Formats: sequence, structure tokens, C-alpha cells
Amino acid sequence: MKLLSIAIPSYNSMDYMRNCIESLLPGGDEVEILIVDDGSKDETPQIADEYEARYPGICKAVHQENGGHGEAVNAGLRNATGYFYKVVDSDDWVGAEAYQQILDFLREAVKEEIPLDMLISNYIYDKVGVTRKKVIHYHGILPQDRYFGWEEVGTFGVSQNILMHSVIYRTQLLKDCGFELPKHTFYVDNLFVYEPFPYVKKMYYLDVDFYHYFIGREDQSVNEAVMISRIDQQIRVNKRMIDTFAKHEGSFSCDTLRNYMLHYLETIQTVTSVLLMKKDTQEADEMRDDLWEYLEKHSPNAHEAIKKTVFGKLMKSHGRLTHKISMGGYKIAQKWIGFN
Repeated sequence: MKLLSIAIPSYNSMDYMRNCIESLLPGGDEVEILIVDDGSKDETPQIADEYEARYPGICKAVHQENGGHGEAVNAGLRNATGYFYKVVDSDDWVGAEAYQQILDFLREAVKEEIPLDMLISNYIYDKVGVTRKKVIHYHGILPQDRYFGWEEVGTFGVSQNILMHSVIYRTQLLKDCGFELPKHTFYVDNLFVYEPFPYVKKMYYLDVDFYHYFIGREDQSVNEAVMISRIDQQIRVNKRMIDTFAKHEGSFSCDTLRNYMLHYLETIQTVTSVLLMKKDTQEADEMRDDLWEYLEKHSPNAHEAIKKTVFGKLMKSHGRLTHKISMGGYKIAQKWIGFN
């Protein structure tokens, strides 16, 4: 068994995927690099095959019909033979020194009698044109230098959600909980770090700057204009997160886990609402109302909690003053968090 399987979802990635793959090769024979070609129309399939031929036993090309980012993550998981599972997007990369520290730790973690479910590390917003890169860490929130459970987790700040870039899961945990992302849907990264969390019991935080999250391409899915054009998919993910919260509402292992999942749901509910406000059409207003009605219907407790927050009050309201205040807050958050 490999120590770590790393899936690289790749769609028309020929211009940047080599940098991603090269950053992962120093993991050597302990690492399995699954290059998932998601029905690409450029030279991505040939590059994937090239690396499989050059690094047999380390790189594996997985070809499939286009199913979207989520289905590429699913394909990686189906093909994963590693004890742990990580996703690295094809335009991102990992830091060399931190990578070795991660592998050193995982070698020891597999020896634990009670298995590690999730390893968390820092990530870097590697934004085009920005000299000083923003590092997202979890100091003062997650215990350090020891294993811990949800009951020991602190309070997260606005910019400190656990994202896909932060996590490495135990592969079998994902398979045992039946984890599967929806096809042909963007923004499923949020589901990747939401749906498995109620099944995660044992965690560890390694304070290293591991993942470089590239941000700045005009066609990138997190570009604001692109997100607004794909608002239907953002809503789809938002509603599935509401369903997940509702499913586990009566069985969270502790209040800390419940509070974190509520906090993350509030974040996504706010982002979706703001994007609909920026769309600024009657149809968008109706979609926003429908989203909040969906939350109230499927999880009245979450609706009650979120609507009492400052953002919650603003996001449910209509009117030019509300719109102006919300846009001002969004711009501040956009600059602070580092969104494109």
C-alpha cells in the first residue's frame, strides 16, 4: 500500500499541470500521483500518459469522459491505493520542504493504533501580482504537536475555514462514509471539507505552509464574474450543505463540531447571497429568497441561528441601502481573504 495518494483533477490543463506534477514527484515511491484527465480537449491526456510512462509505479493517468471537478475527485478516490488521500488542483503546487515534513509525519501516523482521520496544514494564497502572499494558518484554533478531536477545536475567524487545500484524509474514511461529489458542478471543494467532517474523529494539525493555491486567472472558477455566471451551481452546492447539516443535526459528536459546520454554512450562505445581490436582477432576488426559504424549511435551527448574525440580517433584506452596505462588507472581505 502507498502512503499517500494525490489526485490531480485536470481539464485542459496543459499550460500549468507540469509544474503541479513536478512539485509532487519528490515524494518518490511512497506517493501515488493520480493524474485525472477529465475529458480534456487539449494536450492534457498526452501529458498524463507521458508522466505515467516516465514514472511507472508513481504516476498513473486516469482518463474519463468529462464529469467536472467533482467527478475527477471521485475518480481519484476510486483509483486510490494510498493510506491517505489528497487533492491538488492542476494549477496549484506544494512547497518542497513542507512536503517532506508532511510525509515524515504520515509515516509515523500509520503506526497509530487508532487511525488518524484527517491531517490539517496551512495553505498560501499565491495570487498574481501580490508580493506578500497571504498564509492561512490555524494558530490558536487547533491544538498543536498532538492528536485531538472536535471537542478541543477553538473558534474560527472569517478567513480561517478548513478548505480542500488544508486537508489530507484517511482514504478508507472517505470510502466508508460513501463520500461522492456531484458531477458537472463547480464549487464542490466546499463539500469535500464539509460532508466527511461528522465522520472525522481523530485529527492532527501540522503547522507547515504546504499548499500553494494559485489565484488570478481570468477563467478561474473563483473569479467573481465566473462565479456569478455559474450561480446555479453555487446554489446547488449551498443547498447540499444545508441538507448535510440537517442530516447530522441531531447526531453531532459535540457542540464544537456543530458550531463549526454552522459557521461554514453561514459563510457559504453569505457568499451565495452576495453574488446574487451583485447579479442585481429580479430573478436573482427571487433565487436569493428561495435559498433562504430552503434553509428555513430543511433546517429551522440553522436558519434561526444564521439570520440573527449581522450578515444574515443583511442577506435576507432587500433595498438599495442594504445592497450598498453588503457590497462594502464584501469588498473588505474580498481583500482580506484574497478572493479573485
